[in-house]
Amino acid sequence: MNNIKKINKSVLALAFPSILANITVPLVGMVDLGVAGRLGDAVAIGAMAIGTMLFDLLYWNMGFLRVGTSGMIAQAYGRKDFGDVMKVFSQGLGTAIIIALLIWIIQYLYINLALLVIPCSPEVAALAKEYYFIRIWAAPATLSLFVFKGFFIGMQNAISPMIADITVNVVNLLASIWFALHMGLGFRGIAFAVLLAQYTGLILCIILMITYYRKLFKYFDFHESLRLKHLKKFFSINGNLFVRSLCFLGIYAGFTSFSANYGDELLAVSTIMMKLLLLYSFFIDGFAFAGEALSGKYIGAQDRKSLKISVKIIFWWCGGIAFISTLCYIFGSKAMVMMLTDSKQVIEDSVPFLPWLWVMPAVSCIAFTWDGIFIGATATKAIMYIMLIAAVAFFASYALLKGTIGIQALYVAFMLHNLIRTVLMSLTAHKQVFAKVKVK
Repeated sequence: MNNIKKINKSVLALAFPSILANITVPLVGMVDLGVAGRLGDAVAIGAMAIGTMLFDLLYWNMGFLRVGTSGMIAQAYGRKDFGDVMKVFSQGLGTAIIIALLIWIIQYLYINLALLVIPCSPEVAALAKEYYFIRIWAAPATLSLFVFKGFFIGMQNAISPMIADITVNVVNLLASIWFALHMGLGFRGIAFAVLLAQYTGLILCIILMITYYRKLFKYFDFHESLRLKHLKKFFSINGNLFVRSLCFLGIYAGFTSFSANYGDELLAVSTIMMKLLLLYSFFIDGFAFAGEALSGKYIGAQDRKSLKISVKIIFWWCGGIAFISTLCYIFGSKAMVMMLTDSKQVIEDSVPFLPWLWVMPAVSCIAFTWDGIFIGATATKAIMYIMLIAAVAFFASYALLKGTIGIQALYVAFMLHNLIRTVLMSLTAHKQVFAKVKVK
């Protein structure tokens, strides 16, 4: 009983700071969307959707810099192997800087190719380009922040990433309103706000690293980090996660891109709906992060009993959040839409899609939770294959249904991919997670 209470306390200590930080993430997105909505009509909202998607195309693929770092560092922490901790951190940070430089190099090629395949009006495309060419200069800060967050979570420290995330998001929120509406920068002001916030966050993370982990600097070994066998493991794990990110990206970018085929109004509706569909996940993610940290820690320490207890506790908490979220969606979904736009047409067009909000938590909460636990177990190959199957199901089901039910096929496909992830991860959890701890 004492062990259960101790692990529950650890789960909450890891989850709640992440939740507090995550709450500010959708608030920033909603404020940016709200600012865009008050700078014009549906064109501005559509441009915000396309501009954001352009960076999702870049950055979601790099999500392995966070999740791969947290899983490997959590296991090294469980083994008390701090040399391995610093090796993984340095490999992640070096990779982030190199990728950021490549993003800068291909920025013009990328934007022109992307807008060739993303259907949108010339007005939306022009505003999206304006946003893109400012925000692109935040690439080194954005990617480095992924690595710092993964490091902190792997070290069982949820406070430092919370401080960094809240700082980034509050700066972004306030600067977006100030630059866009009060300084007269318009749509460009939203992009300048992101730029300022990302570099503010990076500076803060460096300060936190020096403050709390300078004793670990003695374990840093540049030559050891570059040894072939260590790099092979690092890139093998992260290569699987990169494919996973591509699948996520394909689904979310496909959702926005396909929505654009139905006109600017329904693109605006789908942009708002996607924000709201994922709103509850920012609460679930806090416990998924706890799952990353604790599953990695107990696998590294070869503590099977604590691993099972922590997984069970995390699922109980996630189930409770899903239930409460469902009630909030049922009774408040229309009010949520009205918070994001004052366009009567967009609000009216959103009504037929609101029931999807009601079923989202029940369909997806188990998948989101397993995702964190699998990452902590570095079960990256399984994650990759499951996401490939889910992505194929998304595109195939949309293609089959769009001629019959139109844009509603997108929402059916989105729910189906979450359901497939839930089933497959539940069926393979024993082999991919629990079997990694030897029975004594």
